[in-house]
Amino acid sequence: MKLYPIKFNPILKEKIWGGEKLTQTFKKKSTKNNIGESWEVSDVKGDVSIVSNGDLKGKTLKDLIQTYKGDFVGNKIYKQFGEAFPILIKFIDAKTPLSIQVHPNNELAKERHNSFGKNEMWYIMDSDATAELIIGFNEEVSQKEYVEALEGGKILDILNAEKITEGDAFYIPTGRVHAIGAGTVLAEIQQTSDITYRIYDYERVDKTSGKQRELHTEQALDAIDYRVYESYKTDYELVENQSSKLIHTPYFKTDIIQLNATVIKDYKTLDSFVIYMCVDGVLELEFESEIYVVEKGETIVLPASIQQVTLKSTKAKILEIYL
Repeated sequence: MKLYPIKFNPILKEKIWGGEKLTQTFKKKSTKNNIGESWEVSDVKGDVSIVSNGDLKGKTLKDLIQTYKGDFVGNKIYKQFGEAFPILIKFIDAKTPLSIQVHPNNELAKERHNSFGKNEMWYIMDSDATAELIIGFNEEVSQKEYVEALEGGKILDILNAEKITEGDAFYIPTGRVHAIGAGTVLAEIQQTSDITYRIYDYERVDKTSGKQRELHTEQALDAIDYRVYESYKTDYELVENQSSKLIHTPYFKTDIIQLNATVIKDYKTLDSFVIYMCVDGVLELEFESEIYVVEKGETIVLPASIQQVTLKSTKAKILEIYL
């Protein structure tokens, strides 16, 4: 069966900090409240994405890799990762703040959890006027000083808070302390990993258990990068109707396309799948005379065997993700 642009059923996650925007604004279907995350493309065990369109409807992401191998993910990627899909794609709606957390690097994650580490990036889609992120430290601290601040209830005093607006982008490498603030909707691209060390959670109580959520204080100590950096936000230049470099890492590459015309995208020299996340407007994608509509808050995957597509829109912003 010939490959085509693939859509997957979103995997929706109810969170203590989640809101209603993913279901109400982005029309994700759920009977639950407080939906905080929509996993758009996932190979996490127990949460593997299922195809929602075309002849392959009902097949899992794992099925596609097993059947099509390099034709689906790219030959170099299949050689490196085998049947594991290397990245996890999400939309996130934070009605209230997420816990302050950190992710372990590949070495620690492999040793402790037999998992990839979790390098990730954020692209801000919508934010309240007062919204901000916590990312990194505002001063260089030692591990001892960090522990004293944490135990003394002053952890927020040493963390860097960033005011945000639509279009801001941030790279969060492993080791960088971070948290999404209230009133934020964003796109998240990350390594395939669900390993998070929770540092501080505002002493919130889970409604189901009646208890505060578990903290990972000791595990986090060796995972944290205690250095301070001059800047945490990514500067980028946006050029209309072409791929503009956003954040490139060894783990994934993300470009942004601001589209207001018809553009032909040629991937003949790219040995990788491509994922489009629509972060604003509506995209029409044409492949072999078939039109695929991708609205804000939706995602579509181009298998590596697809060498050319046509993108059309009067107004859209698209994240273009590949390895």
